[in-house]
Amino acid sequence: MRKKYVYFFDEGNAEMRDLLGGKGANLCEMTRIGLPVPPGFVISTEACIHYFENGKKFPEELWDQVMAALARVESETGKKFGDEERPLLVSVRSGAKVSMPGMMDTVLNLGLNDETVETLSRIAGNQRFAYDCYRRFMQMFGNVVMEVKKHLFEHALSDLKDKKGYKYDTELTPVDLRELVDIFKGIVKKESGQEFPSQPLKQLEMAIRAVFESWYNPRAITYRKINEIPETLGTAVNVQTMVFGNMGENSGTGVAFTRDPSTGEKKLYGEYLLNAQGEDVVAGIRTPQPLEKLKDELLEAYDKLAGIMDTLEQHYEDMQDLEFTIEEGKLYMLQTRVGKRTAAAALKIAVDMVEEGLIDKKTAVMRIDPSQLDQLLHPRIDPNADFQVLTKGLNASPGAAMGKVVFHADTAEEMGKTGEMVILVRWETTPDDIHGLVQSQGILTSHGGMTSHAAVVARGMGKPCVCGAEEVKIDYASKSCRVKDVVIREGDIITIDGTTGRVILGEVPLIPPMINEDFRRLLAWADEIRKLGVRANADTPEDAAKSRDFEAEGIGPSRFRNS
Repeated sequence: MRKKYVYFFDEGNAEMRDLLGGKGANLCEMTRIGLPVPPGFVISTEACIHYFENGKKFPEELWDQVMAALARVESETGKKFGDEERPLLVSVRSGAKVSMPGMMDTVLNLGLNDETVETLSRIAGNQRFAYDCYRRFMQMFGNVVMEVKKHLFEHALSDLKDKKGYKYDTELTPVDLRELVDIFKGIVKKESGQEFPSQPLKQLEMAIRAVFESWYNPRAITYRKINEIPETLGTAVNVQTMVFGNMGENSGTGVAFTRDPSTGEKKLYGEYLLNAQGEDVVAGIRTPQPLEKLKDELLEAYDKLAGIMDTLEQHYEDMQDLEFTIEEGKLYMLQTRVGKRTAAAALKIAVDMVEEGLIDKKTAVMRIDPSQLDQLLHPRIDPNADFQVLTKGLNASPGAAMGKVVFHADTAEEMGKTGEMVILVRWETTPDDIHGLVQSQGILTSHGGMTSHAAVVARGMGKPCVCGAEEVKIDYASKSCRVKDVVIREGDIITIDGTTGRVILGEVPLIPPMINEDFRRLLAWADEIRKLGVRANADTPEDAAKSRDFEAEGIGPSRFRNS
């Protein structure tokens, strides 16, 4: 029998993470339990491993299996890939066994060319929507697959908006977007020496190859080292029918958590944008709206989303981080995964879920990463201190941090490795900044929301983060930023308070952390389960007193000296 490398969404389940990656396994699981998931298929991690072990060649059986799966998607959707009458468009997304948010590559709107974009425009009755998809596809494919630098596309887009006097991408007209598509084609030709590929099947083959290749891009390698993820796992590739959140004001896209990932509070939490695609929410191009506002704009979709979020949390017995798209009022689920959370949130969620009967005490204890508890032992800003608040942003990841301002990830890495405390200040971070984020004490961005790249990564790392501080005007050329009439230059010290969103000029006094009731309860449950006792190692009476404050049962090794 030929080896199976491709699995339709109804052929897998959540237990197949090794083979299908986390994203693919959960798409299969959501399909299996009857949630509205656009049809698609997963190319297994085994295909990726084979690719690298055999001189970057696809397994012989792979393309035939991809074609068979694509034919089934065509049958289910009534569309045909590359067809000029009723074209099927797909997304091509990575997905390793262990979540690596933003570290690998994605291509959306794949299948568009000069002919299919006109058909899409006619079918949708919306020329602006069709050409918006086309320019997004060219921008993403050109960067991810053809390795054209992202900023060249971004600058071209900004230049056109400036020329037209626009503030937002959504103001671009169909004529503007046609012009932008032609500009993008020229950029690709100049930078890569190749014409932008017009054949959808060629686009698909190149995109699958690029997603495999992204397993070894620098940011993915760095992330794996930081999180001790084996490089032998490989990534799956998820090919899924496109649904469109950019079809007008009754469409949208968002990211949501079943509980607050900063505090652990049991409430729907997240952000969305109307008339947008998923990358817009995390990229910080437009400031997203809080999820509760969706109730006022698209009530039916909001109610259905709330129900699905409850279903997913009950099904997985853990807090979920999910992505959704609304296409002309209809809700679709694009991803679910266990949500990253702060230490305080992890404790509260674990304790609350025991009280709710969702998990038992042993599961709650085992769910807490001991190293994550270190986040709770860091100082916070002294509320009685005098200080100058420059501005406020979104309180994206709690805790306080101070350090010298730097504006580039490379600088943050260099200074951080020498022991200097730095705050990385960016318009918005991207996955390429991961090495700088690791070495920073905290992150400040002038754009982006609570589910932006900076916010999600900071929470996962336990670093304070303030996002969307729009009064912070950054000038990368001069290595400075301005907040109203205050100019801050690289090397100046600021303090950020990720709990309140405050940005403070200079150094601020900090006070020690407090152990809360959730912490105490979880430690008590650990005592019920444990087989090994641990005592504190204290060298001074002060250390011993602190050990008792943290409820140590006693002192083990000690080296007290008579004064």
